[in-house]
Amino acid sequence: MDSRGERQESAQFQAVAADSRAAHEEAEERGKYNEHNRDVNSKSIFKNRVLCAQFLRDNFDMPLLKAVQPEDIEDISERYLPYLGTEFASDSVKKIRILDIGKEGDPPFFVSLIEHKSLVDYDVPMQLLRYMVCIWTEYRRQKEAEKEGSTGRKGFRYPVIMPVVYYEGKEKWTAGMHLSDRIGDSLGRPEWIPDFRYEVIGIHAYSNQELLERGDEMSLVMLINKIQDTEDLERFIRIPADEVNRIVRDSPGHVVDVLVSVMESLCFKIDASTEERRQCVRKVREREMGYLFENMEKISIQEMRRKAEEQRREAEELRRKTEEQRRKAEEQRKEAEELRRKTEEERRKAEEQRREAEELRKKTEEERRKTEEQRKRAEIAEEKLRAAEERIRQLKEQKTGL
Repeated sequence: MDSRGERQESAQFQAVAADSRAAHEEAEERGKYNEHNRDVNSKSIFKNRVLCAQFLRDNFDMPLLKAVQPEDIEDISERYLPYLGTEFASDSVKKIRILDIGKEGDPPFFVSLIEHKSLVDYDVPMQLLRYMVCIWTEYRRQKEAEKEGSTGRKGFRYPVIMPVVYYEGKEKWTAGMHLSDRIGDSLGRPEWIPDFRYEVIGIHAYSNQELLERGDEMSLVMLINKIQDTEDLERFIRIPADEVNRIVRDSPGHVVDVLVSVMESLCFKIDASTEERRQCVRKVREREMGYLFENMEKISIQEMRRKAEEQRREAEELRRKTEEQRRKAEEQRKEAEELRRKTEEERRKAEEQRREAEELRKKTEEERRKTEEQRKRAEIAEEKLRAAEERIRQLKEQKTGL
């Protein structure tokens, strides 16, 4: 009996330990996702030449890009890490070879700079400018290494750079689209301000149907990355399975690997269990993406709704507090304005009193001066009177003596 009880206790301990290890592994995986998974996915998406070619063909109304193929694209992002370091880690630089791009003497390619954003960033033109200067600086270095002094010649030209923001946020992109939008012009000399316009490709600017009609893997990636809340997920689940499967039926393995990475991100986002995540990965690899969520029992749609409601309440509370702070700030501003007005009024009155006092002092000083003059004149008159009296006395004495 003792031995059987020990065996049961040991089995229970092992089960608990296994559950603990699994929980730890899941927490560790979630931690990795939360840290950098979105940026890593963006990097892996655009590093794939097939997906990048589809992205350029689908989203830009340029004849030169409508025929671009994966073999025309070279990823040169690694060249610029020494210049920009981790700041550049989630972005991509592509060298697109197009032989008939422009005039004789121009480089037979252009550069596509793809900056990934999940939130509106108002300083993105400056970020793009830093990247562009690094690209041109590196190009100059290469040409000087090939032939010293070549970049100083009149006919030398730098490659065209197409700056692109790949935007996954739901909010409208409200940042200025030109570099000049970020530079002040207090001198009124716009000709001194450098300028360029960048392109924004926002995944939420396209409907699910528009992306499906393109029929390629990059649009499927954008379709999955659009899922940011419960409603997005439910719309995705309602897409007919055969439409999704048709897209991935002949996808090469390296593209499927990217789709697996994107799907794992989605599974973390919707709080799917480890087993459900494995099922999703397996179905992606089997090219049965239309049945991704079939028979998944614990997908946390209700949890997503609860979190969304909590976020809504938190946002409402933040809005209320912000409004209250704004109201108090307005009251304080009014009180300060009233105090300033009263202080100004008191200062004005004090200035009037000072002027009145100064005027009174002047009048008093004038009266004192006049009084002093009158006193002096009286003293002179009195002195003359005494002198006259003395003269009369002397004359009387003389008369008496006679």
